[in-house]
Amino acid sequence: MTTRHLAGQPVIIGGGIAGLLTALHLSPDPVVLLTRAPLGAVSSSELAQGGLAASIADDDSPALHMADTMTAGAGLCDPQIVRQVTEAAPDAIATLERFGVCFDRGSDGTLSLGLEAAHSRKRIVHASGDGTGREIMRALAEAVRKTPSITVFEHVEARRLLLADGIVCGVLAQSGNGPITFPTNRVVMATGGIGGLFEDTTNPIGCWGQGLLMAARAGAALVDLEFIQFHPTALDGAGRPMRLVSEAVRGEGAVLIDETGRRFLGDTPGAELAPRDVVTRGVAAHMRKGHRVFLDARKAIGSGFPERFPAINGFCHEAGIDPVCEPIPIRPAEHYHMGGIAVDGQGRSTVAGLWACGETASTGLHGANRLASNSLIEAAVFARKIAESVVDTPAGTVRRPPPIDVPLPPDLAAIRPIVSQSLGVVRSGEGLCYGIETLLPLAEEESADADPAALALLIAVAALRRTESRGAHHRLDYPEKRATTSRALLTLRDAMEEARELACNSMPLARSA
Repeated sequence: MTTRHLAGQPVIIGGGIAGLLTALHLSPDPVVLLTRAPLGAVSSSELAQGGLAASIADDDSPALHMADTMTAGAGLCDPQIVRQVTEAAPDAIATLERFGVCFDRGSDGTLSLGLEAAHSRKRIVHASGDGTGREIMRALAEAVRKTPSITVFEHVEARRLLLADGIVCGVLAQSGNGPITFPTNRVVMATGGIGGLFEDTTNPIGCWGQGLLMAARAGAALVDLEFIQFHPTALDGAGRPMRLVSEAVRGEGAVLIDETGRRFLGDTPGAELAPRDVVTRGVAAHMRKGHRVFLDARKAIGSGFPERFPAINGFCHEAGIDPVCEPIPIRPAEHYHMGGIAVDGQGRSTVAGLWACGETASTGLHGANRLASNSLIEAAVFARKIAESVVDTPAGTVRRPPPIDVPLPPDLAAIRPIVSQSLGVVRSGEGLCYGIETLLPLAEEESADADPAALALLIAVAALRRTESRGAHHRLDYPEKRATTSRALLTLRDAMEEARELACNSMPLARSA
């Protein structure tokens, strides 16, 4: 397939809210959008239930939203970025409505606002009850189809960034008809999260961090990789991805109980609405003691459950559970990655010509522990910022991409057990060293394991480097939080060198630091 007529146009990789909104904000400038799936389908955005956080209520303000975000982030948020996003959030909601998103409203016509953990005010804007992501993706996909300046390539998977003298000059992708090269010096990475690296995840299992890996192989710096948020209430069942029982259910008063009916987090500050890392570790610890855990909405929501949470009600019934009169079996699952491609306030990475938006980026908004419903609003705010930055970057002359072979399709079967064991809810130096030493030979091979193994190795090295417990990163051998700390950049080259040193010395890198 020839793409010469598209040469020089910005290329957006990813079909979630981050990718679609960036493309729409670039209009009427021409842009190419690559998506592995049909437009608007099979993305983490589509699965999002809770909503978007924005200070819209009369008793709320961007300052309060900022304070809640900073508290949840456990000292690692970038205050400038947090202020930028929280102040822009209400306008981002209005922009989504202009693109056709129908948010839920009360009888008086005002936006309905929900409460989620660690928020001091009701500020969660939602759609179709618990179908927010689905409604946003419906509207944005429809808007993209109607925008003639956006050329969409469905069922096309980006596999490598092409460079000339360290500057982006193209994208190598794979389609059903063979490899395709897109010559461009402006690429926006919007490929979502890393959940596919884990056995238990609420992400589409095909989202394993491809964008991070492509950026890392191009020399980009990554940051905060060790901070992986596990959602405490995924439906406990055999299906993958695991169905998410939204935090909004707890926001409506549902409580966590065990098989005896005991509310085991009742004495925890904040109880079920404590920060996600606290609730997740509480659930995981109770399960390690041999208990089963359930979310009980019978008293707080009861007969109103089907109307308030139609999607959750539907998949619970598919699993043979009626949440109106039965508690819902749950367990923690990988849900969101606070780490990602290191970017600035305009979404620019450390590689010239590469931007990143959404979960694949790490802006500094989330810190060590994302505040609930801050992810979609971050993508919405940064999509506009990135589009403006891309437009302000001259297309110039696109250099001819060097010829390279398309790598083998990734195989994660051998990677998931290693990652799940060493990089779970709680970690240890011993477990991280095991993960690194096991992943290193896989990452060094030219095989289907190599790409996911290399990304998992990056995350494990970052986790071993951080000798403390903070936010979503909890070490059994370093249970205390340091007095001061900072965000930690890491490149693939440095991670591989540290992993090889560990393998040679057979001793934890953290102890030799």
